[in-house]
Amino acid sequence: MSFQAYLDNIEDKTGVTPRRFIELAGEKGFGPGTKAGEIIAWLAEDYGLGRGHAMALVHVITKGPKIDPKHVGSGGAHSDASDTLWLDGKATKPA
Repeated sequence: MSFQAYLDNIEDKTGVTPRRFIELAGEKGFGPGTKAGEIIAWLAEDYGLGRGHAMALVHVITKGPKIDPKHVGSGGAHSDASDTLWLDGKATKPA
């Protein structure tokens, strides 16, 4: 599953866009420098997310929407089309 697919699946499961998760994390004091375990625990408790999905959000909460270019266009199961993740929800994602 691509990084973007993880984020899209999280939105399907929770109804919350990645951008909103970043805002909610900020309200809890989470951001760059926050340990992954703290964010994972919050996402599991409040949203029922497992570790894999939570780690996708940990990345965007702590590092932003850019991903390593090695994951772009590799053709593998985890390949993404772009090095920048779309955070504003599936309905508004450009084609």
